[in-house]
Amino acid sequence: MYEKIKKLLNENDRFAKHNNMRLIEVKEGYAVATMKIEEKHLNAAGVVQGGVIFTLADLAFGAAANSRGILNLSLNATISFIKATDQGILKACAKEISRNKRVAVYQIDVKNENDELIAIVQGVAYSKGKTIQ
Repeated sequence: MYEKIKKLLNENDRFAKHNNMRLIEVKEGYAVATMKIEEKHLNAAGVVQGGVIFTLADLAFGAAANSRGILNLSLNATISFIKATDQGILKACAKEISRNKRVAVYQIDVKNENDELIAIVQGVAYSKGKTIQ
């Protein structure tokens, strides 16, 4: 199931794909996504645009939330930016913190290749209860 979710999102999340973001690991309640920073990802200040960081975190969040093969959709997500970055590789690691029948909470840490924390995202997902085809 984990490989199916990884493949499904890597092939069908067009925005993430367009920005060279890839899921590299999916396990139960857990996922990791990476990207190489390119010039197109930089804002007017010369650092990675916040939406890019959020999108990478959202890709990992979505994979972790859907890792059991049941459709989950985001109810809410908040981001705190810790450190600016302008080059290298970013990695978003999503971990399930809490889950009940319909709602689950995730923490997504975005780090650079030096393992420095760039942003923290908290996401809340709602289970639709439908199997992902």
